[in-house]
Amino acid sequence: MIKNSSVICILFALCVCSLSCGGNDSLTPDIEGVKSISYEIIEDKLPIADPYVLHHNGKYYAYGTRINGFEVYISEDLKHWKKNDHLALSPEHSWGTRWYWAPEVYYVASKNRFYMFYTVDEHICVASANTPTGPFVQDEKKPIVANEKGIDPSLFIDKDGTPYLYFVRFTSGNVIWMAEMNDDLQSIKTNTLTKCISADENWEKIQGTIVEGPSVLKKEETYYLMYSANHFESKNYGVGYATASSPKGPWKKYQENPILRRDKPAASGLIGTGHGAPFICADGTYKYIYHAHADINNVGPRRSYINDLDFSAQGVISINGE
Repeated sequence: MIKNSSVICILFALCVCSLSCGGNDSLTPDIEGVKSISYEIIEDKLPIADPYVLHHNGKYYAYGTRINGFEVYISEDLKHWKKNDHLALSPEHSWGTRWYWAPEVYYVASKNRFYMFYTVDEHICVASANTPTGPFVQDEKKPIVANEKGIDPSLFIDKDGTPYLYFVRFTSGNVIWMAEMNDDLQSIKTNTLTKCISADENWEKIQGTIVEGPSVLKKEETYYLMYSANHFESKNYGVGYATASSPKGPWKKYQENPILRRDKPAASGLIGTGHGAPFICADGTYKYIYHAHADINNVGPRRSYINDLDFSAQGVISINGE
């Protein structure tokens, strides 16, 4: 694929975020069931919170919190977005009826299927589909973890094929835990439940005792656990990370956290920056999508923004660009 080396911009509300990934659209194959995307700017912003981006077969799919159920926005260049004409997940196809939060969608090649992990009614669930636009259906309508509330599930499949689920349990505040999943990706091995990190640093406890929105990625031989801290309504909602030599931990927090917050250059004056996810672009570079408050006085409606995510030679993550 021919790479687009120019800087492309996403207009979110009245803010411009610098981007540098994309591809030659004429070489992008269509996915079965997905309509061709015009170059007309159908959505000039992503009006979602707790955002997640899946890059698959040359297209970008953005999911997030906004309504009951989940919409999907589609782009070929991270500049022109189109909201799909049907919900990726509708309430009739899920367990629960309210508080649809933080969807993340993964293509699992070994199953040739897409899996959406999400929160509904403060329980974590999973649904699947044949395409990234859905419709995602929860065949067995029940939470992944029975009889316990939880939020913000995030899947990581290691090189050896072992699937791990990271999510928030309400154990002395919002705490990030991990468990191995069974091969069907519908349930966890409860005997593997392991605490990852909790809010124990000053910057994490400005409003609430909360760490949430986990995302795990691996670079070289290091595992990175990215997360957000403070209550999402806090102006000081921010992003940090921890590292480990195993997906099970133990995790060591980066000593210069947070790496994204309203006082950091990359935030460009945004307030309440957090609950995002890293993703890999068509050219192999990393980006980080996250939400921010409407303005300094109002939390909502939240919008999503994208910045560059870089790794130094020493393996330090930074979020850069406007």
